[in-house]
Amino acid sequence: MTRSGTSGAEGGVRRRAAGPDGAAAEGAEVVLGRLREHLASGDRATSERWAAPDGLAQTVRQVRPGIGLGAALAVGSAARAEILGAGPLQHLLEQPSVTDVLVNGPRGVWVDRGRGLEAAGVPALDEPGVRALATRLAAAAGQRLDDASPIADGRLPDGTRLHAVLPPLSPEGTLISLRTLRRRALSLAELVSGGTVGTAGAEILRALVECRANVLVSGATGAGKTTLLAAMLSLVPHHERIVCIEEATELQPDHPHVVHLQVRRANVQGVGEVELDHLVRAAMRMRPDRLVLGECRGTEVRAVLGALNTGHDGGCATVHANAAGDVPARLTALGGLAGMDATTVAAQAVSALDAVLHLRRGADGVRRLAEIAVLDTDPAGRLVARLAAAAEPAGDVHPGPAWERLARRLEQGAPR
Repeated sequence: MTRSGTSGAEGGVRRRAAGPDGAAAEGAEVVLGRLREHLASGDRATSERWAAPDGLAQTVRQVRPGIGLGAALAVGSAARAEILGAGPLQHLLEQPSVTDVLVNGPRGVWVDRGRGLEAAGVPALDEPGVRALATRLAAAAGQRLDDASPIADGRLPDGTRLHAVLPPLSPEGTLISLRTLRRRALSLAELVSGGTVGTAGAEILRALVECRANVLVSGATGAGKTTLLAAMLSLVPHHERIVCIEEATELQPDHPHVVHLQVRRANVQGVGEVELDHLVRAAMRMRPDRLVLGECRGTEVRAVLGALNTGHDGGCATVHANAAGDVPARLTALGGLAGMDATTVAAQAVSALDAVLHLRRGADGVRRLAEIAVLDTDPAGRLVARLAAAAEPAGDVHPGPAWERLARRLEQGAPR
């Protein structure tokens, strides 16, 4: 707190609002005060209206009729960023090309615009400012962040994913990691033009969707799994119903009939939690034409493999893995968490999944479809991945040893 009793965030609003129109600063203080009152009283309707681009500007002009439209918009934007958004980072999150914003304490801010990390080119914040921002963002995500709980992981009201760590766990200072929620699914054509998928690879993806193949998309964090999956789901015929199950809603395919289920965390009493495996079972009773699990990372693997073995064709899921060849080990490990032995996992996975699509981020920072594989068992009954096709950075696809098996599945068409 400053000596005047106002927070650094509010001071930031006034500094940005000050300028040719001296009334703007005074208007900002009034707006901030009124917004705090509405937030404290739980006036959600007003808060949501003020979150709109021109909502706060209208309020500023009501409070200070003499303010020009430009100044009112500036005050409204600054106030919204400080209280409802990410403050000095909000303009970065609003850039369409930005996927990640990383704050390394007072040492600087980095962004990923799809070509790898680069300096954001914004003034560095001091450590008290970074900590205050992290604490406020955690509160907005419904999480606690303080010395007793120095790690927070949650979702901001606009869908941005937040992860924050406080010292002494992060000796260099408070760390903030923000991942934006893509407002619009990229089309397959856009992925081709951006270099993620080559023309030949795109044809394979279209065929997988058309023949209602069950697909597992693998890759490291930030490799583009969700982006690719959303593009594929956008190709699903419009008369089909897609049910997406996620920890937090991220998949936004361009499709008229998509419904989402997302987990619920336990409350402060430790009750009320609803996990992914429960949601998978619930989704099976919702008449899905396409059952989609945003990310398979735990015991829900049992429910997913079971669902895709009971006539729910055309399903999709994502999983973290370093390469397509590592997917069997990953599934086996997850199955072990669910009480499944390796033999059971192998039998279920081979029967349930028609293809594995592996994405990898290249040295140039571009996310690319690198491998297409099929799952099989070796003579000892262990789950293995056999390469069906390898994709080159130039977009060419080279058939692998298991290409004929994948081709046969594509030629079969949709199950009847």
